[in-house]
Amino acid sequence: MTETPAPGAADAAADDEDIFEQKAVRLAKRERLIAERESAAGGAYPVAVRVTHAIPALREKYSGLEAGAETGETAAVAGRVVFSRNTGKLCFATLQAGDGSRIQAMVSLANVGDESLQRWKELVDLGDHVAVSGEVVSSRRGELSIMVAEWEIAAKAILPLPNMYTELNEESRVRSRYLDLIVREQARHTVRARATVNQSLRTTFAAHDFTEVETPMLQVQPGGATARPFVTHSNAFDTELYLRIAPELYLKRAVVGGIDRVFEINRNFRNEGADSTHSPEFAMLEAYQAYSDYHGIADLTQELVQNAAIAVAGSTTVTWADGTEFDLGGDWDRVSMYPSLSAAAGVEITPATGMDELLALAEASGVDVPPHATHGKLVEELWEHFVKGGLERPTFVMDFPVDTSPLVREHRSVPGVVEKWDLYVRGFELATGYSELVDPVIQRERFVEQAALAARGDDEAMRIDEEFLRALEHGMPPTGGMGMGIDRLLMAITGLGIRETILFPLVK
Repeated sequence: MTETPAPGAADAAADDEDIFEQKAVRLAKRERLIAERESAAGGAYPVAVRVTHAIPALREKYSGLEAGAETGETAAVAGRVVFSRNTGKLCFATLQAGDGSRIQAMVSLANVGDESLQRWKELVDLGDHVAVSGEVVSSRRGELSIMVAEWEIAAKAILPLPNMYTELNEESRVRSRYLDLIVREQARHTVRARATVNQSLRTTFAAHDFTEVETPMLQVQPGGATARPFVTHSNAFDTELYLRIAPELYLKRAVVGGIDRVFEINRNFRNEGADSTHSPEFAMLEAYQAYSDYHGIADLTQELVQNAAIAVAGSTTVTWADGTEFDLGGDWDRVSMYPSLSAAAGVEITPATGMDELLALAEASGVDVPPHATHGKLVEELWEHFVKGGLERPTFVMDFPVDTSPLVREHRSVPGVVEKWDLYVRGFELATGYSELVDPVIQRERFVEQAALAARGDDEAMRIDEEFLRALEHGMPPTGGMGMGIDRLLMAITGLGIRETILFPLVK
């Protein structure tokens, strides 16, 4: 029986064969370049090439140059060949810089001679890095160009580039981000936007006299969040270690030590699921401000996000990748969890509502009951079902159940809840903030309650951290704290999924 090839299998096989043939041809060119090293500068991979001008700077300087004009200025530039056309006595190539800006190279018989022109035709391929020098001119069609006098290959590409006019699919983009950066402007923009966001965050913190620190990523026990950690082993110490799930407990030690305004931007690792808003490895911002509370830290968070949006987009109204505009400006709404859930569900739910009533509501509403369900976990699941989807504008959801927030201070006037908020933007959680629990006696009680959950099989429950409790016993001032995912902040500003905002996401 003859098997029918899967759809696209024949095309894929043909593509692989073509790539194999191209690679063989390019490897032969590499060998030729190496053999010519005595007479030709550098060979296939010279150590360095002469560059006097950056392509973006030349484009800015000569943005108004008229078609056919000559500048009299000689420039040496380098870039990747992304377009090539050979027409007898004149060859054209488009060189692309790392930021995507381009300039044309014109290699003519009159300027370089027959031997050099022939070498260009025989050796230069799409994808090669090429260094050229010559006069800056504008072609007859008005394209900013280098009229080449000298050239050399700066790096020979052995594999061909993908089609520059056909967009890579998402899987190809995340698996081969280097190709994505070469062919797609949005990928380059996202990298620059991320750098701009981080710079903006640091600028805003500096304006408020915060100090940036670094805390351990390898920890003897995980803490600071309810999440499953990655486990590793230290040969030097012959002990089990954990990749951190949050920097919180170390940053609070810094506050105890007198660094009253402290923040960190760094990596967290959680051994959990991956989807459009979650990644096992992600960048996190955490900040703590002594003598403040969850209201003060909410004000700061709004300022941080809005300043980042302005830095990237020039306005608090951002344009997402799909063209949708989203307004991050103004003062954001603040709603309480229990009242907003009661209004949406049509039944009053309070911290005193019993588990039977919550379970009945969950069953009637088709809400899955989480493992090791507690009052707080059920309330949060119900809130997500009834309320979360209706939040359009950025919104601080305030005052969470006490049993899901073991590191948070109890509400100053509402029994059974804690002074915690989650910030929702575009329907996903962007940040969380607390009035921090600073009483070491109550904190120990909360840890003991978490340990009981762990004993019942809850893998995400916190453990008792004696070193952290010892720090608290030396006195921690009233403090407002917050945590925000950098990847998710990029999602809010760009409208992209989390794998697109991470330069090299983890993939199978």
